[in-house]
Amino acid sequence: MMRAAEGPILLTARWVVGHENGRHCLYENGEVVFEGNRIVYVGHRYPGPVARRHDYGRAVIGPGFVDLDALSDLDTTILGFDNSPAWRKGRIWPDTYMKRGPYEMYTPAELAFQKRYAFAQLIRNGITTALPIASLFYRVWGETRDEFLSAADAAGELGLRVYLGPAYRSGHTYVDGEGKIRCHYDEARGMAGLADAVAFCDEIEGRHDGRVRAMLSPDRIETCTPGLLRASAAAARERGIPIRLHCCQSRLEYDLVLEQHGMSPPEWLQSLDFLSERALLPHGTYVSGSRHIDRPGNDIEIIRDAGASIVHCPLVSGRHGATLESFARYRKLGVNIGMGTDTWPPDMVLNMQIGMMLCRVADGTTEAVRSEDYYDAATVGGADALGRPDLGRLAVGAKADIVVFDFSHDRNGQMIDPIQTLMVSGSGRDVSQVIIDGRFVMVDGHIPGFDARLAQEQAQAQFDGLVARYPDRTWGHPPADQIFSSSYPRPARSPS
Repeated sequence: MMRAAEGPILLTARWVVGHENGRHCLYENGEVVFEGNRIVYVGHRYPGPVARRHDYGRAVIGPGFVDLDALSDLDTTILGFDNSPAWRKGRIWPDTYMKRGPYEMYTPAELAFQKRYAFAQLIRNGITTALPIASLFYRVWGETRDEFLSAADAAGELGLRVYLGPAYRSGHTYVDGEGKIRCHYDEARGMAGLADAVAFCDEIEGRHDGRVRAMLSPDRIETCTPGLLRASAAAARERGIPIRLHCCQSRLEYDLVLEQHGMSPPEWLQSLDFLSERALLPHGTYVSGSRHIDRPGNDIEIIRDAGASIVHCPLVSGRHGATLESFARYRKLGVNIGMGTDTWPPDMVLNMQIGMMLCRVADGTTEAVRSEDYYDAATVGGADALGRPDLGRLAVGAKADIVVFDFSHDRNGQMIDPIQTLMVSGSGRDVSQVIIDGRFVMVDGHIPGFDARLAQEQAQAQFDGLVARYPDRTWGHPPADQIFSSSYPRPARSPS
């Protein structure tokens, strides 16, 4: 990681995304100057001396993306992409596995590796602030202090800005012998997980020059008891830290909450005093008034009035046949929307592109949403959800979290507007330089100390080991080749 030289550093490119009067603006052949970890100038013709200058040519310089649901796992969503229903394919524990005793499917070393590997992928895609998410399907119960201390060290080493908190829960769904989905709860275990998470938050807040911050991360709404949610909200309120809870993301979840509590997920959270400006809620796709939920209600208005934020993850939602209905409607209602990746690839640009398409399809018009609306969500929307006016924008006094998109390649086509080009033909692969907190953490596509080829080999070997153990935690315990289908027949190899 390159530390900034003494004195101001000036960056220039064909386009610079600045920030004035409360919104982004575009400087053609613009300049960004930072000193230490702060932006000191954005515009044209910086009047002062500089210690160093970088001209990136046909490129776009913009603020780093804020990822409120950042993939920090291996690519396990590929396992369910063409293999359903989830309860038959190992995405929900069978009672036989639960009674025998769940076990960790990753070693501590593998957990440490996957966080570092995933954090590097986030940086490579222009994500400078991340709130990690990983699946608990493969865990004994919840995440641990030790693995998240390792995650804090990995983020510190790579230079990523993170909010960290081990996921905890008081229950889970399981499949009984007849193939019915049921719930198991252990209130004491959930409260112990919260206590450990709170202790971790108090331990790591502000590490690595303030780039490592704390958050609370109860797992999913249907895995939490009322007591756990009330206590979690109180702990977040006392510390003034974000609290993230996955909700309104599936019909199963919505129906379970309605059956158990007689209220929709947002109604239930409101009754528990859980919702506030600190609450981050992925994914918000199954709500009253949507095509998925025919129950009348005002779920979105409840979230808006509490000041909570929807975390929009269009790529993973679209893969499962769902979307916000719609991004444009939520914005018009005044809901703050941030973005998350949640799945592989952790490409924020791809998520914005898919989100735009799904919104236009949902609303039946190209006028429903514009490119800048999604770019706002991926930058200032995420920063505002965290209460961080110093992130998600290139403005004087903001943190020097800067990303350069190299548009010198012919694959990007012609350009009339940099943000529109990003939405039409851009990719996370176009990111060439990443600066976080004034440090060059990626230069010309290379992250110092991270060997992408060797890391990919290790990730694949770890993934193969996970797949081999999948029958243990799949209903009926079929062999792996029956759990995971093949796109085409695979003829047996001929004898040599």
